[in-house]
Amino acid sequence: MTGSSVDERQEPGESAEHFHVFRQEPPKVKVKADLLPAVMVLSMVGMLGIPLGWIWSRLAPPERNRVVSGDRMIPLQLESWHRFDDLVLYALLGLAAGVVTGVVVWLLRERRGPVVLVAAVAGSLLAGWLGTRMGASFAQGMYTVTEPPRVGDVIEQAPVLESVWALLAQPMAVALVYGLLAAWNGQDDLGRRLG
Repeated sequence: MTGSSVDERQEPGESAEHFHVFRQEPPKVKVKADLLPAVMVLSMVGMLGIPLGWIWSRLAPPERNRVVSGDRMIPLQLESWHRFDDLVLYALLGLAAGVVTGVVVWLLRERRGPVVLVAAVAGSLLAGWLGTRMGASFAQGMYTVTEPPRVGDVIEQAPVLESVWALLAQPMAVALVYGLLAAWNGQDDLGRRLG
């Protein structure tokens, strides 16, 4: 039916010469080009542990103890809960640092991809470890006992992190934020400008 408004359907046996299939190659991961920026991201993110530990040492509450004998101390009522406060405070600081780190690393548009993501997560793990060590050192310096306490004195003990699980908050936040931004992007090459 030539000239009618009804579409002519193509039968399964007929050839489809007027249809062109464009096949596009998926973008490849550029490990070699991203290696040096990844090392820089790892070291810079890892150094965030020093200010993270310093901020934690200033915010974490000390535990107040009463001296009952020469070297024996008991915590005052409800003061032992500060150990949990110290842990949660460090985890929240790590989560906040991880969110900021994930966004900042995502903004490195020319280097987006799995190599920089792995470097950011490894750097965040290093920052978490460094923050726990430096934070404890900073806190010990703030709460030093200069003279031997007498029986009945109340002294403040430096905050401590009793669990290593707190250092995983920052790497998890980095991976989650970077992954969400990559999923939201929707482009095969994640919007990289370099060819």
